[in-house]
Amino acid sequence: QVHLAESGGGSVQAGGSLRLSCVVSGYEDSSLCMAWFRQAPGKEREGVAALDSDGTTSYADSVKGRFTISIDNAKNTLYLQMNSLKPEDTAMYYCAADPVYESSDILAGHYEFEFWGQGILVTVSS
Repeated sequence: QVHLAESGGGSVQAGGSLRLSCVVSGYEDSSLCMAWFRQAPGKEREGVAALDSDGTTSYADSVKGRFTISIDNAKNTLYLQMNSLKPEDTAMYYCAADPVYESSDILAGHYEFEFWGQGILVTVSS
């Protein structure tokens, strides 16, 4: 059973930066696709960024050039570096993992990842 635990959220002014972390435990298969999703109040869940085990990444157009997904395999930790934050980035952010999906699947609206973290709030004020 894969367990995901996010940290690093909080409040920041527009133009600022935050780095989210997600510690991954309880798995032996290194071929997981790892991803970050977000959900703003009253809106549907959105795929933000995803990373395959071979290093392939995918980003939503709304964050491309501002957000970077990465992983430190030695620390079993997934990151989301968020720069140039905007008020519309305000949302609950979720870490997710799946043994079948690929990073490009989040751009096609496939959000049925098998494993999810509890979510962490990011608030960007103008």
